[in-house]
Amino acid sequence: MIKISTPGRICLFGEHQDYLGLPVIAAAISRRVNITGEHRADKQIIIHLPDIQSELILSVSETRMTYKQKRDYFRSGYNMLIDKGLTFSKGIECTVQGNIPINSGTSSSSALLVTWIHFLSKMADNPHEFTAKEIGEMAFFAEVVEFGEPGGMMDQLSTAIGHAVYLEFEPKTTAEAIEPKLGSFVLADSCEPKDTIGVLRRAKFARLELIEKIKSHQPDFSLHTFDSQQKALLKPILSEDDYVLLTGTLRNRDILREALALFKSGEMTDKILGDLLLEHHGILRDVLEISTPKIERMLSAALEAGALGGKINGSGGGGCMFVYAPNNPEKVAEAIEKVGGKSYIIKIDAGTKQF
Repeated sequence: MIKISTPGRICLFGEHQDYLGLPVIAAAISRRVNITGEHRADKQIIIHLPDIQSELILSVSETRMTYKQKRDYFRSGYNMLIDKGLTFSKGIECTVQGNIPINSGTSSSSALLVTWIHFLSKMADNPHEFTAKEIGEMAFFAEVVEFGEPGGMMDQLSTAIGHAVYLEFEPKTTAEAIEPKLGSFVLADSCEPKDTIGVLRRAKFARLELIEKIKSHQPDFSLHTFDSQQKALLKPILSEDDYVLLTGTLRNRDILREALALFKSGEMTDKILGDLLLEHHGILRDVLEISTPKIERMLSAALEAGALGGKINGSGGGGCMFVYAPNNPEKVAEAIEKVGGKSYIIKIDAGTKQF
């Protein structure tokens, strides 16, 4: 019997920045997806999904499986390992269970794929010990590239690697573990469905167009190197809204840099962390427009109950937010519940692992 467990994640800093090629700081959380299973004597792959009262039956294949639906993650995860040269001649029976909020911005689907790929790598005829980064990269291809979905690699890498991690995506993808000494957070689900595509029209596509507009005048422009204090020089070529988007994007980049330096120096305090999270959230709310009235009520209630700061988490337009609540997180969680949110006290947790 093999058991693999993988955490969900929150994005501390750099929300909606990874697909622009900018770094992020993400953290794995103590809510997880688990897969437990063993081989069968036949060629069937039977996947029990009790959380959604469902079951999926596949057949072992020597070649890539054909997708039957959009986001056919169990087949795409299998295909990633076939592409890596692993083979499967025995059937598998397993059970998938988890307590990560679904469709709420905490990377439940990425955690599932990371767990599935990690599990399959142990069940193959020729088991392979992939690194956490390699598993995360395979999960990214299985989830995003295979189905032409939007999004960067933050979700898959952060759930695979775990703890807190600083991720860069250009010129190549790198992951650096950081070890901030942090207390409790409260994750809160608004129970509102996310409007991911609507959000990405402004948060992603409008900003990609903005970058191209700037590059048509300044071919060497880069979000990595541009000095924020020089942004006014671009005003003549930008609309008022373009300038607001640029200013917010640069400030979010700089907030992350400040946070990273404080984490590395050991000078990050609870109050500074809370203040930086709130400033980051303000830009996500006011510039990228990804928050909702309910999430704002939840955040206000949490702050009044003693949380030090927080932000929306994930694509936005619904879904989850979180607050940093190292003192009396139970009181904060109760305050969020009173305004209609569903709350979970969480801590930073380890990445994908075998038990």
